[in-house]
Amino acid sequence: MNEIPGMHTMLATCLLVAAVSYWYSSELLTTLRLFISVSALCGDMPEPEGNRLSPQGVPYTDLPHIVNVDGLHLFCRYWEPDSQPKALVFVAHGAGEHCGGYADIAHSLTQHGILVFAHDHVGHGQSEGERMAIKNFQIYIRDVLQHIDIMKGQYPNLPVFIIGHSMGGGISILTACERPQDFAGVVLIAPMVQMNAESATPFKVFLAKILNRLTPNLSLGSIESKWISRDPKQVEAYDTDKLNYHGGLRVSFGVQLMDAAARIKRELPNITWPFFILHGDADKLCDIGGSHLMYNETKSSDKKLKVYEKAYHALHHDLPETVESVLKEVSTWILERLPSPHES
Repeated sequence: MNEIPGMHTMLATCLLVAAVSYWYSSELLTTLRLFISVSALCGDMPEPEGNRLSPQGVPYTDLPHIVNVDGLHLFCRYWEPDSQPKALVFVAHGAGEHCGGYADIAHSLTQHGILVFAHDHVGHGQSEGERMAIKNFQIYIRDVLQHIDIMKGQYPNLPVFIIGHSMGGGISILTACERPQDFAGVVLIAPMVQMNAESATPFKVFLAKILNRLTPNLSLGSIESKWISRDPKQVEAYDTDKLNYHGGLRVSFGVQLMDAAARIKRELPNITWPFFILHGDADKLCDIGGSHLMYNETKSSDKKLKVYEKAYHALHHDLPETVESVLKEVSTWILERLPSPHES
């Protein structure tokens, strides 16, 4: 067995502290403990900005990023049009992926003079944070609003839209519910509105909450990539993308998703903002029943649901004809809701 460097020195120090603590007064012991505590705290202080590295080892000084309220660096992407922007669109990616997968959607919008921006959520892609672990789903929403506020400060008076996919759809819904007056419309691609009925039976929900208290890091299994797309090339691209998370989903993460879905269900009757849902009827990752529920339960006068027959989860990465349709539908819907030149 290999010895740990400095082990003898550490042992001698511990023995010395124990001896002094035994022979001297409790006041001295308290002082020693305070010194040790301060030393430990100093060792845990965050690194200076210039030393912060992404999970891939790249200095954040070399990456576009924002710093959230918790002091974590979130990697950002910006797709800018050649002309002065007509609108701002934020893209919220799904669980386990990153915002780089939305370049096609972004480029289809920049061609029409729209500025598209996004970030990797905490614990995803090139952003800081423990992988696929979140204490509260609200953190995702808070970070999105922060990023949107930054961009609104740079481009005041432009209409703002959100595009959200999968878990990002759930984030988008709750973000718009929090500040409905700020958004001109929401596009949802296979959104997480409710949990799959088979995987979220009352007993399984109860069991998950018990396990969350006992073993929150217990794995529930990973995302099955074969259900991402009907296009084998897209599935392979997903599997080989090192920025995607390919590990197991923790019980604690699953509970946060369930809580978010429950919150969305409570919010549905209050939703009046414009939205457009696109969903494949062969989606096995996000229940299409949630999209039908949202369409039927909300009070929005401007709402649309388009169902793609036999399509899988990531419509923007499905078969070429589906992708082409999705890009056109999304662009057209947003452009139709931009103010005319004399109104802006």
